Amino acid sequence: MTRAKKKRSVLKEAVPPPPQRTPVQEIALEEQIVGAPLLGKVKSYDTKSRAMSLILEEALMLGDGLRVKGRQTDLAQRVERLRVGGRVVQSALPGEVATVEVADRVHAGDAVYKVPIA
Repeated sequence: MTRAKKKRSVLKEAVPPPPQRTPVQEIALEEQIVGAPLLGKVKSYDTKSRAMSLILEEALMLGDGLRVKGRQTDLAQRVERLRVGGRVVQSALPGEVATVEVADRVHAGDAVYKVPIA
């Protein structure tokens, strides 16, 4: 294998695949926030660490505001701790599985949006 081919294959592996966009039809009307970018849906919630995980559809950084909306959930907060692959990071890219500590219980399937928080 030549250097150029080897370099291209390494680059392909480093870039995460583009995220699957959640169709609007899959989000209940009470969970929708018009005008706010959808970060994804809660994949799981760990009660011990009080953290949710989700596959990101948009980039997320420390300090960003997020809002979790569901049938039993309505939580707004700032991102203070963010992990990707078990490592603490400053930002996460679309397609990555991010773990965010949350102030209250959330449920799998809840919609997560990026919102401005004053």
